[in-house]
Amino acid sequence: MLRATEQLLAEGGGDHVSLDRVAALAGVGKGTVFRRFGSRAGLLQALLEERSRELREAVASGPPPLGPGAPAHERLRAFLDALGAIAEGNAVLLAAHEQACAEDRYGDPSYRLWHHHLSTLFAAERPDLDADFLAHALLAVFDGDLVRHLTPPGDPRRFTRSVQELAAALLGPRP
Repeated sequence: MLRATEQLLAEGGGDHVSLDRVAALAGVGKGTVFRRFGSRAGLLQALLEERSRELREAVASGPPPLGPGAPAHERLRAFLDALGAIAEGNAVLLAAHEQACAEDRYGDPSYRLWHHHLSTLFAAERPDLDADFLAHALLAVFDGDLVRHLTPPGDPRRFTRSVQELAAALLGPRP
């Protein structure tokens, strides 16, 4: 069902994904898709979580700099590099997910996890700043349409570099 969702996204973007179309392409009943994912938003959320599984594992228990043990500013840079790569490779999925989850974006499990991680890193580096707000502000730029706009074929990592520069500016100069 997730592969069918990927195919539909590739063929026509987020507007092309529906539980009916996913079910038909996957060769299952609509009820099967509904029972497994609950909604179109749940389906897109599951696909996004699959795409970020390795990053979640690396942040939780992988080697530094993504995993524990590295200074917060190094972990932040490594995390934004990895999250940016996911965003650059999945901009259509991000845009569809944002549209489907617009009413509960901040309740999304992936969003909550990334927000917690970023706010922890910001708090460690700059306890004088509002780490909660900074994490929300940084995650706000991970907008699928913005990612697509800032990921031209000739410069596929532009978005990630720009996000890292923004984070560095928020943190200020290294002491």
